[in-house]
Amino acid sequence: MSLLTTPAAWAAWDLNMRQGVTEISQAVYGLHMTIFWVCVGIGVVVFGVMFYSIYYHRKSRGAVSDTFHESTKLEIVWTAIPFIILVAMCVPATKVLIQMYDASDSDIDIKVMGYQWKWSYEYLGEDLGNGDNMAFFSNLSTPRAEVYNEAPKNPNYLLEVDQPLVIPANKKVRFLITANDVIHAFWVPDFAVKKDAIPGFINESWTIVPEPGIYRGQCAELCGEAHGYMPIVVKVVPEDEYYAWVDNKKQQIAQARGITPAVANR
Repeated sequence: MSLLTTPAAWAAWDLNMRQGVTEISQAVYGLHMTIFWVCVGIGVVVFGVMFYSIYYHRKSRGAVSDTFHESTKLEIVWTAIPFIILVAMCVPATKVLIQMYDASDSDIDIKVMGYQWKWSYEYLGEDLGNGDNMAFFSNLSTPRAEVYNEAPKNPNYLLEVDQPLVIPANKKVRFLITANDVIHAFWVPDFAVKKDAIPGFINESWTIVPEPGIYRGQCAELCGEAHGYMPIVVKVVPEDEYYAWVDNKKQQIAQARGITPAVANR
């Protein structure tokens, strides 16, 4: 019993959604909790009245059913009250949705493309010197031995990649999300970013991450037999470190292609 009183034990039973690390993700969490408590209040009132009526107006106590039929006043009341509740819930939900969909004035634009079964990231505006933008694939790096239970699984099983998506902290990053073959979904819970990646169509989302760190996500669409092998790893770094990484990455890619990397003008 003493084990059930530890924070780790309670964390294992935590069924709520995570708050995330961005302002938007915490706004979404706050909206979720607001709607949750409104629903709890409705449930308490409705079931409270129902159980009160069942207990105090049961046949064994001599209760006799009323004989009214098609009460106009009652119809108005039980139509008006849900309408008012829905409008009240709509106001905070609309505010959060408008904020989530405002991808304007971004500092960095990254094209995200889903493939069966990997992701590619193209940094728009980061020219390699031949007109192509800096881009690379991000593949699952979990050893097959772990997948086939031939080796112990690490804590980030199926959530490790060979090349993470790197973005700077405290900068507005816009994601332009599409797919090459079938429908995927780009999902990073800590950012409250979840968008379908649809071939021939571009969805957009954005994030501003306040703190450097490693954040993980996955494809959230059933896109094929290896759907579970499409992890997303986002490495958030300070701004100066980010631009140093971009310059180094461009040189690596340009050298591999035998071209001279363009010098960034920042």
